[in-house]
Amino acid sequence: MSSNTSNNALRQIVLIVAFANLVYFFVEFTVARQIESVSLYADSIDFLEDAAVNLLIAIAIGWSLRKRSYIGFLLAGILLIPTSALLWTAWQKFNAPIAPEPWLLSITGLGALVVNLGCAFLLTKFRHHSGSLTRAAFLSARNDALANIAIIIAGLITLQWLSGWPDLIVGIGIAFLNIDAAKSVYKAARSEHALARAQV
Repeated sequence: MSSNTSNNALRQIVLIVAFANLVYFFVEFTVARQIESVSLYADSIDFLEDAAVNLLIAIAIGWSLRKRSYIGFLLAGILLIPTSALLWTAWQKFNAPIAPEPWLLSITGLGALVVNLGCAFLLTKFRHHSGSLTRAAFLSARNDALANIAIIIAGLITLQWLSGWPDLIVGIGIAFLNIDAAKSVYKAARSEHALARAQV
């Protein structure tokens, strides 16, 4: 497969992934507001962030190593946006966590899991293509799938123990997943930048 053909195939995939993430952002954000769920709110912002990440990747495919590394640095920062939003939401809920509606929490988490597993599957073939860019997209989809499993479990726990703590704990866990993904993308971008400088 030629470089241009490979780039075009990757561009099509990341645009599909961006659209899927944008659609489910609206679904999850609406439910999060309705049931006052910290974890769904954090995950919905994650979907919006993933849509932005994949859109940037579609734009940057085929760019030089140096330019791609700059986009990689930007994506590392974008990965931290849900963490900032979550910390504010969690702080507001921390003193009196409200138990979200458990069935809606679990069902919405299951829908998110299906979307993210589908996106991760589409991106698996390209996860080593274009360095930090596709690594960012793949890690986002993978981490979100792990977060969705935790959201489903939180919903099931809330069915038995009507408390807001499982939801709050999962929301904070999503923040740490994003921090770890941001670090990985930043390291990949830094390596690309160093390689680009060495080639000058």
